[in-house]
Amino acid sequence: MAASLQAAATLMQPTKVGVVPARSSSLQLRSSQSVSKAFGVDSAGARISCSLNNDLKDLAQKCVDATKIAGFALATSALVVSGASAEGVPKRLTYDEIQSKTYMEVKGTGTANQCPTIDGGVDSFAFKPGKYQAKKFCLEPTSFTVKAESVNKNAPPDFQNTKLMTRLTYTLDEIEGPFEVSPDGTIKFVEKDGIDYAAVTVQLPGGERVPFLFTIKQLVASGKPENFGGEFLVPSYRGSSFLDPKGRGGSTGYDNAIALPAGGRGDEEDLAKENIKNTSSSTGKITLSVTKSKPETGEVIGVFESLQPSDTDLGAKVPKDVKIQGIWYAQLEQ
Repeated sequence: MAASLQAAATLMQPTKVGVVPARSSSLQLRSSQSVSKAFGVDSAGARISCSLNNDLKDLAQKCVDATKIAGFALATSALVVSGASAEGVPKRLTYDEIQSKTYMEVKGTGTANQCPTIDGGVDSFAFKPGKYQAKKFCLEPTSFTVKAESVNKNAPPDFQNTKLMTRLTYTLDEIEGPFEVSPDGTIKFVEKDGIDYAAVTVQLPGGERVPFLFTIKQLVASGKPENFGGEFLVPSYRGSSFLDPKGRGGSTGYDNAIALPAGGRGDEEDLAKENIKNTSSSTGKITLSVTKSKPETGEVIGVFESLQPSDTDLGAKVPKDVKIQGIWYAQLEQ
């Protein structure tokens, strides 16, 4: 392009037309005028003035303007994308609203990890005495804290806030079991079936990651509606058939690490916990409270606080206390 512009500029240099024949002069002027018209050059009489420099300046300015417009468009699109990903927690829906949505309407919104809410109702437990069947029992954690050494020196161990490392798949749902309301106002719930466990990993401020199995297996909760609870079973985070990197397991694999003699140095006290896998279960405790109920639809919601141990790596580590707080929802049917 530069060579073409240079050739055009050379062609359009001022020329004396009086020294050439009239016919040649008219042809040269005609050709000069056509070239001038093609390149946007103004001609006046026998002398041709070239506006190439001005055209180059205008072209450069247009390129700068186009660059600015492209940059603005890119920044705008980035803001739109960041805004879409920063919408936060979706609006909590009722059970009927969730059921009315399609899979694509729920996918990627976070609604599938939420327990339903109640539209209306009363701020108390308003069910009559009798035997009910609790269905659609759901527990949604809203915070995970772990009791560990503080990052500050000389500070006693305390429950510290954590960062969730797993995806939004920690809600327990579809739990069911008998629910009894006594004449004296006490209630009792026994967990029988459902999606009653979820593997969760959180990270402490110091960087340590704590895996645990959030569960309410075999829960038997009783008490007043404003404060009822009980103990539940916490299974081993890993099963007995799990093999560690050295091939050791609870029911399969090696008894001790390879190249260490069984009954000798391989079973010393400092390595016994690594060699002898322990898949025994532990217990946790949960307290629930009813905040609202709607007898006409059989719905009840509330809050809970659960305290349970973390993973022990099949007995090799000392478990940490994990406190889980959140909300719960259930439907009572007679």
